[in-house]
Amino acid sequence: MSERHDPLAPAMHTAHTWLRAVAESLGTDDRFFVHRVTRAWLHCVRDRLGVHAAARFSAQLPELLRGVYFEGWTPARVPVAHDVESFVRQFARAAGVSPDEASALTGAVTDALAQLFSPGQLDHVLAVLPVELRRVLLGSDYTGPLAAVLPVMSIGTEPDETLESRVTTLTEAVTVLARGMAGSPADGTDPATAAQHAYRMLLAEGLTGANRG
Repeated sequence: MSERHDPLAPAMHTAHTWLRAVAESLGTDDRFFVHRVTRAWLHCVRDRLGVHAAARFSAQLPELLRGVYFEGWTPARVPVAHDVESFVRQFARAAGVSPDEASALTGAVTDALAQLFSPGQLDHVLAVLPVELRRVLLGSDYTGPLAAVLPVMSIGTEPDETLESRVTTLTEAVTVLARGMAGSPADGTDPATAAQHAYRMLLAEGLTGANRG
């Protein structure tokens, strides 16, 4: 059936476009794996948002992915525990991967979706989550266009290391911005992309003035 005669064709096209973006970020052509990982990401984030925040977030999703997002959602049971262990365990189980793979995968999905949402929309969602979960969602093993200038961010930081960690993050965020100014959209290191990554680095450390969890 042609798109002209299929009322669901536009929705399917948009959903495929989003999943292709995630596939490129993950570096795979396995569409079933991409769908499974994206679904796991959506559900894990959704379950840690309150009802109103979850509804606002869903408005940015394509029609078919919005259906995936709300699949099995029970408003009376959210938000669930915000601890890193439960998040990683839920994601790994839903995505069919090991807990050790979770951070890199969630970071890759986050990076892909950030380019598809309205500017800043995903950052607003991350801002309401605790710092530890932001780090998981931003990933510690990201290998996208800015991997050369992004730091390896630990999931946990001891209290006496907090100040040093934040100073280091500030320095690295400035480095990302500086290198982005000299880059171009072709290699993914243009100023706009660099600014987005720098902001997320600061967000992960609670240095943006947003809710610091």
